[in-house]
Amino acid sequence: MRRTFHKIIFRLRQYAWIVRARLRTLWWKMLGMKVGARTLLPPIRATWPHQVSIGARCLLEDGIFFRFDGPCREGPSIVIGDRVFIGTGCEFNIQRGIVIGNHAQIASGCRFIDHDHELIRPDPAAPPVPEQTRHGAIVLGEFAWIGVECVILRGVTIGRCAIIGAGAVVTKSVGDYEIWAGVPARKIGMRPE
Repeated sequence: MRRTFHKIIFRLRQYAWIVRARLRTLWWKMLGMKVGARTLLPPIRATWPHQVSIGARCLLEDGIFFRFDGPCREGPSIVIGDRVFIGTGCEFNIQRGIVIGNHAQIASGCRFIDHDHELIRPDPAAPPVPEQTRHGAIVLGEFAWIGVECVILRGVTIGRCAIIGAGAVVTKSVGDYEIWAGVPARKIGMRPE
């Protein structure tokens, strides 16, 4: 009896989640976000929804923040392929653009930042002053795996089937099938093809 009761409660919660996710997905589409077939959105945040394009059959977890950090312009600048997994609490802080290939896997808590500030010293005795913003689009290849709490910085391309270890800070481009880890990230091996 108790087991049957738990199954019924589980099914009701599952149906309620699906209904809420469908309504949420419809809401984001009305605001300009492009969402592919059979992708349902959990609670997420987005500053400019029209800058986000999510492919078909993607699995997104709660708390993802799509932050287009710039003035309103034509989009999308955040392009996510088909069958992509994005874990809880990931942040996309984008000014230029990011492209995520099909079947990519991004673990919880990852950060993608495609801009930074160049420091200059007008006088050697003076402290450095932020002068101008440098940009560089980020590209993740198909089947790339990004470990938990990674930071991917501007201008980085992560190749097809590459793996980035947990907690890595990636400042340089990663080739196809390469395995990188550390702070700053460096190549530690190759994935078999």
